[in-house]
Amino acid sequence: MPESSETTTLAGELFAPGVGAQAGPPTTPAAGTGSAGEAAPGAHSSGGPTPTGSPAERFTATDPEAFGDPTGREEDWRFTPMRRIRPLLQGAPSDAALEWDADLPDGVELTRVEAGDPLLKGLPEPADRLAALTRQRSGGAAVVRVPAEAQPDRPVTLRLTGTGGDDVVWGQLVVEVGAFAQVTVVLDHSGSARYSGGVSVLAGDGAHVRLVSVQDWAPGSVHGGQYDTVVGRDATVEQVVVTLGGDLVRLVSNVTYAGPGGTAELLGVYFADETQHQEHRLWVDHSVPHCRSNVLYKGALQGEQAHTVWVGDVRIRPAAVGTETYELNRNLVLTDGARADSVPNLEIETGEIVGAGHASATGRFDDEQLFYLCSRGIDAETARRLVVRGFFADVVQRIGVPELQERLMTSVEARLGALPGLADQPVEV
Repeated sequence: MPESSETTTLAGELFAPGVGAQAGPPTTPAAGTGSAGEAAPGAHSSGGPTPTGSPAERFTATDPEAFGDPTGREEDWRFTPMRRIRPLLQGAPSDAALEWDADLPDGVELTRVEAGDPLLKGLPEPADRLAALTRQRSGGAAVVRVPAEAQPDRPVTLRLTGTGGDDVVWGQLVVEVGAFAQVTVVLDHSGSARYSGGVSVLAGDGAHVRLVSVQDWAPGSVHGGQYDTVVGRDATVEQVVVTLGGDLVRLVSNVTYAGPGGTAELLGVYFADETQHQEHRLWVDHSVPHCRSNVLYKGALQGEQAHTVWVGDVRIRPAAVGTETYELNRNLVLTDGARADSVPNLEIETGEIVGAGHASATGRFDDEQLFYLCSRGIDAETARRLVVRGFFADVVQRIGVPELQERLMTSVEARLGALPGLADQPVEV
């Protein structure tokens, strides 16, 4: 990865004057709920709104010790298999690294800043101990910079490959997109690793950013990460998360708005096989007026002890008039022995909104769809494959990179080919 002594950033160009570099959630909870270092009561070090004392208030801090050592009884960790995540939570500082392969269009820069750089101090703060450890032990961050008004002719593609080993790999990536630029950034994770990574996307005013994150790890891999997105005035950010591989993947995605008129689309697909644990947690903080968010995650599970977790939290603060938001999670359980947990949460603190809602559904194959296909001469196994392919297709097509879309659907097909007892499951026609 290129090294650079240049520490100037696009922060001054990203957002309108007076808006600030980011508007993250409060870093100091209300009295009686904890403390973020030495901040005075009601203070907040990341430029976010003042805490209100709501039960939805989030605690954030850069010091890992401020969170304590998770036991699994905390709300943020109650679904996570602690024995499997311990190698990351107890991981020592290390020089281990993933192999990077970058495809950069003309005008896009990949560089590195060291710990203590002003850019890193302005990022949204970690929301749990693992994210704080990552920020502390990464020793800086890789930075992708897209200039204002740029429209690259192809996606920015970063392939991050694990090479094995027991040491934890600590990594931090910042994506800075200048005002009115339009870009797609693909993070493609593969190989074998114990990886704890942070990703921050700063979308300038009027920018349109699509971030695609693929977790296609080898068996036995463990991946924990915090994804932070700051949406500028009238900007649009699409985040597409695809989780297929690894023993345990736990991703926390946070969205904040730096000015009115912003839009965030959070999309995801995941497919858990036998013994895999895949956990996706989302937090959308509407703290400024006239912004929009839409969340759509779809998952499939098969095999004994396959476990998926989706937790979606949306908060509409008193100042966020004109907000429009909706979140939906759907899970398709393909075999016995698999478990899907889905927890949508919505807190509304103003009645002056366009609309807000959430929904969650978990079930087996749609009998009507299977009946329709089988009644037209399609065998039951092929019918089930078609149903699952269609289940994922509307999200996968939003990736916008045809070769990646085809690769992911091929991977889904391969998993269905190994579906235990598929042909033995009856269909009434």
